Amino acid sequence: MPSLATDLFDYVLPPRLIAQSPAARRDASRLLVVDRAAHTIAHHTFADLPQFLRAGDTLFRNNAAVLPARLRAVRPTGGQVECFLLRPVEGDQTWRCLIKPGKKLPVGATFAHPTGRFTGTIQAKEPDGSAVVRFTTRDNQPITVIANQLGEVPLPPYIQREDDSHRADDLERYQTVYANRARQVAVAAPTAGLHFTPGLLATLETQGVKTAEITLHVGLGTFRPIMSDTVEAHDIHRELYELPAATRQALVQTAGRRVAVGTTTVRTLEDFLTKQGSPASGRKEEGEGSRDDNGVDYFGEAGIFIYPPYEFRGVDALITNFHQPRSTLLCLVASFLAPGSTAGIAWLHEIYAEAIAREYRFFSYGDAMLIL
Repeated sequence: MPSLATDLFDYVLPPRLIAQSPAARRDASRLLVVDRAAHTIAHHTFADLPQFLRAGDTLFRNNAAVLPARLRAVRPTGGQVECFLLRPVEGDQTWRCLIKPGKKLPVGATFAHPTGRFTGTIQAKEPDGSAVVRFTTRDNQPITVIANQLGEVPLPPYIQREDDSHRADDLERYQTVYANRARQVAVAAPTAGLHFTPGLLATLETQGVKTAEITLHVGLGTFRPIMSDTVEAHDIHRELYELPAATRQALVQTAGRRVAVGTTTVRTLEDFLTKQGSPASGRKEEGEGSRDDNGVDYFGEAGIFIYPPYEFRGVDALITNFHQPRSTLLCLVASFLAPGSTAGIAWLHEIYAEAIAREYRFFSYGDAMLIL
């Protein structure tokens, strides 16, 4: 098929619709419901979600917790440094980081927190612009402990904060209620899950809706726009993920619909099933044995790039937020609107135009969409 022009995934968004803070209550956010079979859209609130799910459905959700990964420090000269923790390289104290100003900090350069809580030493510079940093901390505390005490919430750049007065609120709200706090492996929240409350989850459980956990180590690449002229030329980012045995079993054996909470979940499930060579339905044939009954977690690296006309293997419904123009996430949503064709691109523009006209709130702290 012909290449897809990146311009197909562009749109104009009034800046006032970029949500700078979450809804007063998580499930009070709005919910645009798309029925693919009927080709209709309807407007609800997220608290209405139980109306659209039924007994036997399974919510697959990303339980990764967000680390307050942005650390402030100073150089010996007094210059300011921002150190953004990306992922550990070795043990608790050596990390891949983004450093600003990176060009002024060569290998061997140091920086420290003004209180002396930590010192960082640049050990290597990587081709992608990141740096390997070795930390030393007071009382040999892991740098993650320091980050939880001093670090800033890694909000995306389109959310503006003039000071740290919002830190407590952001620490709570830029995190799902089901995040596994022992798994602080994300530097961006799986934002589709931000709308759930404990009460809403309890209602769904009573209704017979099940849950299954995945952990995808959400990276900054999720915010990187497509800069190439064509979608296919984009070098997609890679992210680590973990799938427990129970989740793999639910993926192929659930009787109801497999409802993915967020694009991070979709990416994990589709990457896994593609590598397993599973059939497009993702379901077992009667009598077929499981390849994943060994009871251990599966570890993988998601490098899949989903764009039209992708055919989905393991997702029947999707809960997602409204995404940035020219983003890989927008490509994924267009694919899901019309699997196996490019028709979802035009429909995506219609849906987003409707959301803009009705002044839905966009991006990480914004409203949600349910695609059935």
